[in-house]
Amino acid sequence: MPQSNATTAPQIIDHFVAPKCKSNIDILYQDRDILLINKPSGLLSLSGKNPLNWDSVHYRLVNGQTAMEDNNQKTTPAFTEAKLPHRLDLGTSGIMVVGLNQEASKSLNKQFQMRAVQKRYIAMLSGWVSNDSGQISAPIAKDKALFPRVKICFDTGKSAISEYQVIQRLDNPARTLVQFTPITGRTHQLRIHSLEFGHPIIGCDLYNDSKLEHRLEPNNERQQVNQRLMLHASDLYFTHPTTGEAMHGRSPNPFT
Repeated sequence: MPQSNATTAPQIIDHFVAPKCKSNIDILYQDRDILLINKPSGLLSLSGKNPLNWDSVHYRLVNGQTAMEDNNQKTTPAFTEAKLPHRLDLGTSGIMVVGLNQEASKSLNKQFQMRAVQKRYIAMLSGWVSNDSGQISAPIAKDKALFPRVKICFDTGKSAISEYQVIQRLDNPARTLVQFTPITGRTHQLRIHSLEFGHPIIGCDLYNDSKLEHRLEPNNERQQVNQRLMLHASDLYFTHPTTGEAMHGRSPNPFT
């Protein structure tokens, strides 16, 4: 048999296994067509390719959610047709909208694709942000050498814009609570933009906050400030897929 000279791209094997998430999904709103939920930090939005990463928001919604390992009583029912029109990263907590039937999911998917949904986030950043508000504009591209990271690249990157508003500046160590409004929706946009303008999100493992780490005391202070990715999806503005009503989903700030 003749040998082919064609080459194939190297296969990316997912060896990452997410730590067990012991926090529950909270249902904030429910009707016949949608759910508004609060996703805990440390839970995947969708089950991963690695079979050990089966636990996720989608899995719990479709199969029902139990309170504890040794308790089979469901704390939420099974929403067998639940679909996620958007995702949050593993470490990000906060508001998500869920479609409960085919028509609702189709409408929600279209709204996200058309950028008709407005999202806001709360983040704790390293250091004191000098301006009270501003805009970060820096194009984002995949970093093929450091998957799954992205990078700022003015040659091949796609346009990415994030607006911010300072909520509070804190001491010991110096850090800033901000509200982010992403104008575009690139992968890891808020993480890489925060790093780009010199104030990385505290607790970010992919886009390092090593400057903050050096300023923290070795034990308690580091544990209190840096125990999770301090990024939270606080607000979601969209149109109800059935009634046409303007909806505002809100999840309270967990960092105060």
